[in-house]
Amino acid sequence: MRIVVAGAGAAGASVAYHLALLGTRDVVLCDRGRVAGESTARAMGGVRQQFSTAAEVRLAQESTRFFEELGPPYFDQVGYLFLATTPDGRETLEARQRLQREFGVPVELVDPSYVRGLRTEDVLAAVLCRKDGVADPAAVARELVRRCGEMGVQVLEQTHVEQVRGDLYVIACGPWSAGVAAGFGVELPIRPLCRQLLATADLDLPPDLPMVVEAETGFHFRRRDRRLVLAMNDPDPRWGFAQEVDDSVFGDRLARLAHRFPPAAGTDIDSAWAGLYDMTPDAHPILGRVADGVFAACGFSGHGFMQSPAVGRAVAEEILTGSSSIDLSPYRLERFADGAAVPGEELVL
Repeated sequence: MRIVVAGAGAAGASVAYHLALLGTRDVVLCDRGRVAGESTARAMGGVRQQFSTAAEVRLAQESTRFFEELGPPYFDQVGYLFLATTPDGRETLEARQRLQREFGVPVELVDPSYVRGLRTEDVLAAVLCRKDGVADPAAVARELVRRCGEMGVQVLEQTHVEQVRGDLYVIACGPWSAGVAAGFGVELPIRPLCRQLLATADLDLPPDLPMVVEAETGFHFRRRDRRLVLAMNDPDPRWGFAQEVDDSVFGDRLARLAHRFPPAAGTDIDSAWAGLYDMTPDAHPILGRVADGVFAACGFSGHGFMQSPAVGRAVAEEILTGSSSIDLSPYRLERFADGAAVPGEELVL
């Protein structure tokens, strides 16, 4: 049986890798562009376990173990620090922390002043998971593809899935997945949402700076080499495939950064880029069988890279055995037939 995986970003590369790892000998990984050439290359690269449901936490825990095995330079386990600055935010953050600990996530209430340079006098509560961290999404995807090649996976760049003969197909095309699925007669409720990231000029940064997230606003930043990369929801969601950078928000983002991390005051935005989230109505992915001979690993709504190791293995297991070690039932396409919740707080990252 020839299995064709459409999309050579983090999710598709992981599915192909795990199919080969589980013994499949005829796997094709194809992409209409280049390996890790689209959304994966433009991702923030956060890796966290601090989610709000058991299903999400399980995906995150399995994925984090994989990232830990990769280690530097692919994954830097500096932690994820959430800050609350309002009473409501503190209550929500502390409730989430208790829930996450029940699921086995080693998240703790901390004094955030341990982070050199961070402004904390307005912070009412802070939670940290030291096992979380930041990664290089494109480098991780390319490493998985390299391993795929070593195990005999055929990798085809600049090749549309319609050009590849297969017995079974996996759609892992991020925001383009709905269009690809339509070619198989499958309707996926996925639409693209533009998100942009801003990188500062070079700064003197502590090497152990965690991903810092303001819980109420969603403003967050991470270290990438000598720069900080900043992100936040746009004032008005930008739906569609356009990926232009909106420089009108630069001043606001720099002001937020200067407030939260005063050592960066006075810096400029050195570069900026935009990418696409593949959004579903409930901001959770679509995983598993969607039609006879067609499976999906898409609709991650901003969490595709960080969830890709566990998703790749689970989807590969289901294809080969009919079941998986991780329960994929919360992520079935059929859930939308009965309606699904609107995106919630998990949308911000």
